Amino acid sequence: MTTTGIIAEFNPLHNGHKYLLEQAQGLKIVAMSGNFVQRGEPALVDKWTRTQMALECGADLVVELPFLVAVQAADYFAQGAVAILSRLGVDNLIFGTEEMLDYNAIGDSYIAHKEEMAAYLESLPEALSYPQKTQAMWEKFTGSPFSGATPNHILALSYSKAARPHGISLNPIKRLGAGYHSQEKREQFASATSIRKHRGDDAFIDSVMPNAALLRSQPQVSWADYFDFLRYQIITHQDLTEVYQVNHELAHRIQSAIKTATSAWDLVDTVSTKRYTKARVRRILTYILVNAKEAPLPEAVHVLGFSKAGQKHLASLKGQVDFVTRIGKLPWDAMTQQADTVYQLGNSQVLEQNWGRIPKMLR
Repeated sequence: MTTTGIIAEFNPLHNGHKYLLEQAQGLKIVAMSGNFVQRGEPALVDKWTRTQMALECGADLVVELPFLVAVQAADYFAQGAVAILSRLGVDNLIFGTEEMLDYNAIGDSYIAHKEEMAAYLESLPEALSYPQKTQAMWEKFTGSPFSGATPNHILALSYSKAARPHGISLNPIKRLGAGYHSQEKREQFASATSIRKHRGDDAFIDSVMPNAALLRSQPQVSWADYFDFLRYQIITHQDLTEVYQVNHELAHRIQSAIKTATSAWDLVDTVSTKRYTKARVRRILTYILVNAKEAPLPEAVHVLGFSKAGQKHLASLKGQVDFVTRIGKLPWDAMTQQADTVYQLGNSQVLEQNWGRIPKMLR
């Protein structure tokens, strides 16, 4: 039987995600971001709620991406997620994208020219941002279009690099509806960005989400709920360069900007430059918020939820893969659990995220 992997945030899960799950073949395994997501912000609702959404829409197994995988630039995000899915026996990766290309051929081309492409990347001017360098690399070696306006395509290129060495086939699905960052109120297929922006409009949310009632029933958060905590961390931290990926230049820019910043978004706008993209700055601020430090990734896989088919698949992997289904006295991943504790500060109604929690089960 085909085992299909999906890498997701589901922030929150909308009709486009439901459509993607419906297109997946065989057993459906989701590697999902935890309480902080790839673009550098807290998830609207917690990982357990989003796991329930995924199971109700057809996922068979949902596992958690560690914090230091989930909150990363596209290449590192893809590498970490694919490595987990490969261990779980995934042979096919499905994803939405704006560009319907032969991603298998692109991935194979990367394998064949990996050293040349890496050397070319290193040769590009330091003034360019990493996305700009990557764009130039792909265009030179594959002729593949690459644009900041097509973030799913950017991730797809990263998936192609990460998946093909594992022998995983890539299965792109044409993205439907509004663009990734669109804030428009589109019927049926709206972006997660639009849903987060207009989440108080019940009629709109009901029309674009299969789990709208579940979303409304849970405590919600945004960067606004953490800005005071972030400000405190920046002001009181003696050396921000001790935080993961913060260099001296960024530390200086952030400490100067926080004196007048009125929100996290204002801070991002002030700190970002051509070299330091807004996405990178958001991730850096997330690292500062949770006081992230470089740490080894956990060897065990944290299971967030499963269907009966997913439970059977877990049993078939016993002895081959270490799983954590209940976090108790010993941590699964200390860095992720520290981030989860900070996440709870955003809303007093957010439940304990780790201690004693067991996987969601689809009845």
